[in-house]
Amino acid sequence: MKGKKRIRRPTSPDSPTKTLYFGPDVQESIVSFKAETDLSRREATYINEILPAFNKLAENLIYIYGFAGPNESVSDLRSDCVCFLYENLHKFDESRGTKAFSYFNVVARNWLIIHAKKRQKMSSKYVSIDDIESLSAKDRKAIAYHSIIESPDEILYSAGQRQRILDAIVRIKSMCTNEHESACADAIHTVFSKIDDLDLLSKRAIFVYVRDISNLNAKQLAGAMSAIRRYYKELIKDGVDIL
Repeated sequence: MKGKKRIRRPTSPDSPTKTLYFGPDVQESIVSFKAETDLSRREATYINEILPAFNKLAENLIYIYGFAGPNESVSDLRSDCVCFLYENLHKFDESRGTKAFSYFNVVARNWLIIHAKKRQKMSSKYVSIDDIESLSAKDRKAIAYHSIIESPDEILYSAGQRQRILDAIVRIKSMCTNEHESACADAIHTVFSKIDDLDLLSKRAIFVYVRDISNLNAKQLAGAMSAIRRYYKELIKDGVDIL
């Protein structure tokens, strides 16, 4: 019929009408690779018979589903995906009747999906200063003032604020009623005393650091922390100037 478009369906890897990049011969090579004990023969089997199929499989998935990011090399992404496939070669069980192509197609696709999600999560947290147009006004201001030295007044204020915190911790320790609370207070005092030398990026990291200093287990530290928070609220209620 004139004007009617023909739909060309993708060729199955099992189709005999096309030269297969991942056919039964590759599956046989994978089975041989797993059974082979000689390292040199295993290496030759992988490089000559399995690796080309893995490369093509990963490359097809990347292009078909658009897994490559805007600043990510397709070759690097393909290489990382193929490395993952290699690490999982031993998990393929031919006795279950599953074809190697189907198995590794799922493995590769799942890895690429997870990688894409991680990349998206990272991109939401970080921005590139080379792409100035993508930065918000707040980000541009932060970059512009990042290298400016604090004024003497600000430095003195920060030092005074830290000292008030340390003094408050000393007062809180005097309110402690047992050894666990005292050990926790001492650990917190150490953290604030060495804050410039620490690279703590999360509450979890601070908790672990305080636990290590105090030699308390997680349960003991949690109980001591609850008591110290209560003492802190009492100081605030009494009008103590901490912050």
